[in-house]
Amino acid sequence: MSVSFVRIDDRMIHGLITTRWGKEYPCDGIIAVNDKAATDPILSEAYKAASDKKTFIWTLDHFNKVKDKVLKSSTRYFLITKNPQDMKKILVDMNFKPSDIKTVIVGPGNDRENTIKLGDNQSFNQSEADAFEAIQNAGYKVEFALLPDKRIGDWDKFKSRFNY
Repeated sequence: MSVSFVRIDDRMIHGLITTRWGKEYPCDGIIAVNDKAATDPILSEAYKAASDKKTFIWTLDHFNKVKDKVLKSSTRYFLITKNPQDMKKILVDMNFKPSDIKTVIVGPGNDRENTIKLGDNQSFNQSEADAFEAIQNAGYKVEFALLPDKRIGDWDKFKSRFNY
């Protein structure tokens, strides 16, 4: 098993990722994929400092180049993107199959203009909804949960609040 957990979280790497989620889904390292964070040395170092695990911050392009190595690794990684669109690019467009993972856990999404609030600190816009729909159509369950014990439902429960 090379990927033990797949998450969309607008904060990417923070204490709850490694402590609470790490108990549910053991991991040895974290792969965060975000072009802005990967190309900004200050952001990249801040994310790496947020975890005591081996942590990589990669661009989408770099992830695409090394995705097969990730799958062959004996290291158990969390795969995290900052937004649904990036996860859609990885799982749907790049056709990355994260080991035997069939559920994508969606964490925080900040309240912003033109978003629909699904739960506490979980607001998303139509473009993000389109990514959730594509991820689900590719065979994944999209589940909304800030924490393991704070699950509010899956994509089917919320999709009617968007243009579906």
